[in-house]
Amino acid sequence: MYDNVKIPISLLEQAIELLEYVDVSMYDEPIPWEYDQVLSAFRKKRLQLELRRAYAEIIFAQDEYKRFDARMRYLQKKRGFSERV
Repeated sequence: MYDNVKIPISLLEQAIELLEYVDVSMYDEPIPWEYDQVLSAFRKKRLQLELRRAYAEIIFAQDEYKRFDARMRYLQKKRGFSERV
């Protein structure tokens, strides 16, 4: 069973940076595979958070022009997200 955990975004960013720095090529399987799984999951979570922030900009836009611009940025991020994942 999976439980959700809340961590600060800064810690998530720090963990991603640290994992990107680590070289696991010298290890035998399954270490590189597990490493890739964890790093991929963290990167996916970061993209999901970016998408959520972009969507919030739409909701809290002060006028229709800003809402339209925010929606366009959201759709661009969403398209980029689906291409990366």
